[in-house]
Amino acid sequence: MSFPAAKHPSIASYLDGYAEALSRALASVSRESLAAAEALLAKGLEADAQVYACGNGGSAAISNHLVCDHTKGISTDTGLRPRVHSLSATVEMLTAIANDIDYAEVFSYQLGLFGRPGDVLITISSSGNSENVVRAIAKAREIGMGSIAMTGFAGGRTRTMADVSLHVDADNYGVVEDSHQTLMHVLAQYIRQARMPTDLIAQRRF
Repeated sequence: MSFPAAKHPSIASYLDGYAEALSRALASVSRESLAAAEALLAKGLEADAQVYACGNGGSAAISNHLVCDHTKGISTDTGLRPRVHSLSATVEMLTAIANDIDYAEVFSYQLGLFGRPGDVLITISSSGNSENVVRAIAKAREIGMGSIAMTGFAGGRTRTMADVSLHVDADNYGVVEDSHQTLMHVLAQYIRQARMPTDLIAQRRF
């Protein structure tokens, strides 16, 4: 069901409709795929692998935010020392690659320099079809990295290219991006609490 399907008479009504759409979107995420994403990510973290994230626009902001929650958040009380990087945050590299080579290469070029077998790539794209994100997953496969794709709408190419697909069945950009942000937090918080002493969980803020 598309949102919004009609004009809303008030902002309160719009909020209620948005909340319902967000709830449906999160319910649509495969729990089996979520478990597979957690297992892939946790395996990488425990092996001291590098984790990379990337996306465009609002998805770039989620990629950058992911670094905080998947480093500071996961490391707290766990003994893990995550090494997580956003390929969307390096303005100097992004503009140099875009200007000198091609914007479609801004993420794959960086992975070609930094990525190693066993590392993990998380891509964030509502359409799943952004060319630079598609090429990033192709490069990750070439290197021997694991990959997790967060997608919305019809899922695009990255939905089938990645090792694990976290697909959100929604066609509103805000709802898809909010769902991806939620999945990002859920992965970080679950990995953290699973490795914390049980008696500390109720004492800590997540």
